[in-house]
Amino acid sequence: MAESISSIDDQLSRRFIALDPSGYFLIRLEASAGELVVEHYTNDLDANGRAVDPDTGELLGCHGGRERLPVGIYRGKSAKQVGIQITEGPGPHPLSRLDHAMYLGRELQRAEACLVNGEIYIQD
Repeated sequence: MAESISSIDDQLSRRFIALDPSGYFLIRLEASAGELVVEHYTNDLDANGRAVDPDTGELLGCHGGRERLPVGIYRGKSAKQVGIQITEGPGPHPLSRLDHAMYLGRELQRAEACLVNGEIYIQD
């Protein structure tokens, strides 16, 4: 059964994913504080749907480039606590796509499990 689920997830991970024009999140653990830390960064999208730096118009890559500062930082002891900070309240909220919200929820759950179990978390 686990192999079947893994196979399905691997196949789904290869699908096209439209980027959220509201930006992206980087998740990390701060084990010493027992917290999940989520940083929100803005981006614009070019005509091809690629993320570009809103200040320079340059493509955003996974490595290199100029250092960017987050526009929001969310911290909490659990995935639920951080998720509520991001999605509830008066807004504006830093998510505009449901698929992005679902992804973020899955990643927060994975990060929480790693925090609880003392494991290394690597964002997917």
